[in-house]
Amino acid sequence: MSLTLLQTALELGLISSLTVLALFLSYNMLNVCDLSTDGCFTLGASVGAVTAIAGHPWLSLPAAMLAGMISGLVTALLQTRMGINSLLAGIIVNTGLYSVNIAVMGNTALLNLNRIETVFTKAKAALEGSFLSGQYKLVIAVIAVAAVVLFLALFLRTRLGLAIRATGNNPDMVRSSSINPVFTTTVGLCVANSVTALSGCLLAQSQKSVNVDIGSGMVTVALASLLIGDVFTGRGSITLRIFGAVLGAFVFRLVYTVALRLDMPAFMLKLVSSVIVAAAIGGPYLKQQLPLIRRRLAKFGREG
Repeated sequence: MSLTLLQTALELGLISSLTVLALFLSYNMLNVCDLSTDGCFTLGASVGAVTAIAGHPWLSLPAAMLAGMISGLVTALLQTRMGINSLLAGIIVNTGLYSVNIAVMGNTALLNLNRIETVFTKAKAALEGSFLSGQYKLVIAVIAVAAVVLFLALFLRTRLGLAIRATGNNPDMVRSSSINPVFTTTVGLCVANSVTALSGCLLAQSQKSVNVDIGSGMVTVALASLLIGDVFTGRGSITLRIFGAVLGAFVFRLVYTVALRLDMPAFMLKLVSSVIVAAAIGGPYLKQQLPLIRRRLAKFGREG
């Protein structure tokens, strides 16, 4: 495999790892399966693209994060104030965001950023002539991921972060401790969705285009990456698990790159994602069942 393909896998892996980190916060820490990830990813991409087209590439990052935060707020309100199941709340928001995203993009399903100043073109100009001039996309991705990793590592150790973790572990205990689980759930989902939107914004500007289906399947990709990361880190410290999430995203993108290198049709990549998720989820269970399976096979062999 060439260095170019490895660099591309690393760039895409780092950008998508932001969505994995968002899922780490909502799914692992808060114990909420947020299915609005796909729509929120696209929302960040569309808001970021429109802001960049308006001539504000750097402003596109906080604008996308703010849009994602609003998406997370709506999802949280549906769960905590309207009593809607978290899965259904995510589906409702994800469905509604399809129309919102098209409206944000100006009633079109595709935006072209080829001749638009983006954070990546700005970085390319700033690094021109240096030894990093050819790695400007990687530099932006590393800075973004490092900032989010540092934030999460510190945030989850604060009083509010510990309350969010406690809410995911035992909401009844949190209530008895005079902590409002509605507030902690809302904050957790707002932070998680803002990071998801940032990931979408960076991917759109990296690819110089955004379409309304850019976030399709991102929740599957993020879940697979998260589970792969857990294989490497187990139930270690929070910081170690955060780094594991980033590593899982890179490994997943590397598998994608290998699949493309083997000339696998593009429509088969969704199947690859599903297989990886199934293997990551079912692997630990099958590992536990392996001794029992061996005993049954041995017994069957003796009886035969």
